[in-house]
Amino acid sequence: MSFAWKAAGISYLKYTQICARAVRNALKEEQRLIAQRRDEQGLKFAKWESGKQGELKPIDSAMGNVSV
Repeated sequence: MSFAWKAAGISYLKYTQICARAVRNALKEEQRLIAQRRDEQGLKFAKWESGKQGELKPIDSAMGNVSV
């Protein structure tokens, strides 16, 4: 027995992303906006020196650059 996502030739991660997008799009306007805001992610970078964490700096996800 084959899973539908395997038969379609996509990874499980891609399958779950498609399902999550479909669920978010099916929500009413207010709940959909809340779910979309929750979906946004941000990365931060901190340089460690001598066992101490430096300042946290956001990483620009589009370019992979550290904002100053």
